[in-house]
Amino acid sequence: MLVHILTIFPELFMSPLNETMIKRAQEKGKVSIEVVDIREFAGDKHRTVDDAPFGGGAGMVMMVEPLYEAIDSVAGKKEKERIVLTSPQGKRFDQDKAKELASTDHLILVCGHYKGIDERIKSLFPLEELSIGDYVLTGGEFAALVILDAATRLIPGVLGKFESAQTDSFYEGRLGYPQYTRPSEFRGLKVPEVLLSGDHEKVRVWRKKKALEATLNKRPDLLELASLPDEDKMLLAQIKKQKSESSEEQE
Repeated sequence: MLVHILTIFPELFMSPLNETMIKRAQEKGKVSIEVVDIREFAGDKHRTVDDAPFGGGAGMVMMVEPLYEAIDSVAGKKEKERIVLTSPQGKRFDQDKAKELASTDHLILVCGHYKGIDERIKSLFPLEELSIGDYVLTGGEFAALVILDAATRLIPGVLGKFESAQTDSFYEGRLGYPQYTRPSEFRGLKVPEVLLSGDHEKVRVWRKKKALEATLNKRPDLLELASLPDEDKMLLAQIKKQKSESSEEQE
């Protein structure tokens, strides 16, 4: 996948793009990332990319001309292309969207800034606005990194085992199951016996049940939206029954 990141702060990406999983993805040839400085497309010697809004008001707005030129310089390089603008007004970014972006050939991430961008840009390019949460950041650079990280790790071959991504929270509309590693006992707390049994089928069912239980307790809204297979429905019914019986005993 080819990725272009359009920003007015290119130096901010130097360290994140050269560390951990994103670095390995580039070394493996799974992702090629280029950072584009929007200021390079400004029309004056001061490299101005913002101006006061028409109609008055506080704050500044990203100008249409340099932003248009920056996007136009990288757009159209691949057939399967997505142009994403980081914006607090965008659709909430989630795991399903990360999967979508991971399957594209060319991802253009436009880092929003100031009070926003000149609205005309949205008529000139097929921009998709995405938000990583209901809060406002100083700039879209950090949101772009979140989106890039979440999508990149879902590209087959990036992680050591793709199963690592498939068992993540939210991958199948539910949270992840509890994880344990050595030692098998610490300060009187033991790892569940099933994980030490060597019975892969029992481990699989236990993990699925625990994942459903965590989702029911912490994010029941996910289960309302999920299309669960029959096994999941059966396990979820068991969990709800046990939860009800436990509540009755406590009363």
